[in-house]
Amino acid sequence: MNRRYVRNFLILVVLLGVVIWVNLPNNPGIKIGEFHRTLKTVLGLDLQGGMQVLLEADLPEDVEVSPEDLQTARQILENRSNGLGVSEVIFQIAGNRRIVGEFPGLTQTDEVVAVLKETGQLEFVDLGTTYLPEGTVIQTDSGQSQTTEQSVAIPENPLDQSQTGTQDQVYHTVMTGDQIKSVAVESDGLGGYHIAFVLKDEGKDIFAEHTAQNVGKYLAIVLDKKIISIPTINSAIPDGAGVIQGNFTFESANNLAIQLRYGSLPIPFKVVESRVVGPTLGEDSLNKSILAGIVGMIIVTLFMTIYYRLPGAVAMLSIATYAMITLALFKLIPVTLTLAGIAGVLLSTGGALDANILIFERLKEELRSGRNLQNAIDLSWRRAWPSIRDSNLATLITSGILFWFGSAFGATIVKGFALTLAIGVAISLFCAIVVTRTYMNMVINLIKAENHAKWFGA
Repeated sequence: MNRRYVRNFLILVVLLGVVIWVNLPNNPGIKIGEFHRTLKTVLGLDLQGGMQVLLEADLPEDVEVSPEDLQTARQILENRSNGLGVSEVIFQIAGNRRIVGEFPGLTQTDEVVAVLKETGQLEFVDLGTTYLPEGTVIQTDSGQSQTTEQSVAIPENPLDQSQTGTQDQVYHTVMTGDQIKSVAVESDGLGGYHIAFVLKDEGKDIFAEHTAQNVGKYLAIVLDKKIISIPTINSAIPDGAGVIQGNFTFESANNLAIQLRYGSLPIPFKVVESRVVGPTLGEDSLNKSILAGIVGMIIVTLFMTIYYRLPGAVAMLSIATYAMITLALFKLIPVTLTLAGIAGVLLSTGGALDANILIFERLKEELRSGRNLQNAIDLSWRRAWPSIRDSNLATLITSGILFWFGSAFGATIVKGFALTLAIGVAISLFCAIVVTRTYMNMVINLIKAENHAKWFGA
């Protein structure tokens, strides 16, 4: 037996061992030190239910929104959703003013969407000796206030002798949130929480100078023009580290930390449409897709084994290997599997079968021309390769165009189809050229030469 095929077979055995481990339903995932990655099949909105939200730039129609701002906003929204623990969320730019967000598995997303669409503009505002309660909306010199309808509240403590502000007063912004280097939620030891932050070098210098010159005065921490904390400067803070204190629960503190950690949105957004997909509908679609796949595979297996005999059985073993590798790769990437994605997988499976059929027809021709089995196998793969290569290359080019179309126009269904089709085509090429050929060469060494014609139908 050719040593190359023995080596390839051993490599395939190891690969299949890894693939089977990845595909185990109760797989614990990959854990190396602090790195932990769960390995599970990620289902899309149409398979497990969930919610789809359409966000639109909350700006006048005559104000142009740049593609760069939309792309930045999309990335920030994705980072914020991951920080909130909402996994497998997909955000796509739709047109020149909208972003589509999909939340698989969620139906109550009001709080999540509220956090995501906040502009999150943080400011450190110098109030001097003026005391303003938390929740007061103010104007600052870093930008116009989004609303001036709320008047300045009177201090809750009537004995407080500090001054109170006026509605029309504009306060000076010492520094904005873009100077924050890192943030973390910490317990205050009394059942509450605060946000600890560390500033960048530039912000550190600004903070140190201001706190040194304004000891005993108020430095308000303002989010979207609303005061969330109003600490007093007790001493100079030269190290650029501080905390944001307030009446925070863990959830509210974490939401604020996420807004600060991932920056502020370049443009405000509003929700213009939301759609809920029930889990019952998604489960029904998944069950029908699985049933259709099983019935189709049984029919194809019968055809391949009856018409091509032993090569057909080997091809089906190769297709089973293809299916396991594809599923494992979907878990490792991970790929969000939707109905459109399943269609892409099934189409690429058909391509894998088509490649095997081309090879086996060539194999029959070579055997009929009088060549021995080993030479016939080698020639059939070599002569079928140009057709297999060209057809799959055309499919990959089409997948690339569809993927670009889906990305440019927010068509997530098209994008999912293109991605799974491209991955499936790449794996089917590997299986047709390497896996099937290796399996075939291992099998022919178990069959006596006089039985070749019987088993190969030539």
